[in-house]
Amino acid sequence: MKRGTTLFLKVAVILIGIPILALCIFAVPEIANYTAELYPDDTYLKYLVFIDLYAAAIPFSIALYQAFKLLGYIDKDQAFSELSVQVLKNIKYCAIIISGIYVLGLPLFYLFAERDDAPGVILVGMVIIFASMVIAVFAAVLQKLLKEAIDIKSENDLTI
Repeated sequence: MKRGTTLFLKVAVILIGIPILALCIFAVPEIANYTAELYPDDTYLKYLVFIDLYAAAIPFSIALYQAFKLLGYIDKDQAFSELSVQVLKNIKYCAIIISGIYVLGLPLFYLFAERDDAPGVILVGMVIIFASMVIAVFAAVLQKLLKEAIDIKSENDLTI
């Protein structure tokens, strides 16, 4: 396969990662400080916001790296290999972890929305949960299909 066919997707993965990095550097401290202003008696909430948002950024970054690796395997004509199955498995686990982190952090979204009178904040948290679960299911389906294709390919290689 020509190298340029996945170049667009690699650029897209990088362009997805840059805003998340910028959010981690600039927006997360502001959100945490704003939470501390909303709840001056509960200063520990500031640190819970830090932990929740940064903990979700770590598996997100790992999943982006895994997607980049998968595109590299496709470039090297190793798309139908156990390496690709392992990458999809890692992406699935990262998506499940992100969803779990936001499920645990949903009370923070509720507290923020209650005090700031912005119910859409809870909806944003739920969208992140469901979107990452959709990605996890999609990666699991692709992983299963790829594993079956590899098995069929190896069976055909043995019969020839």
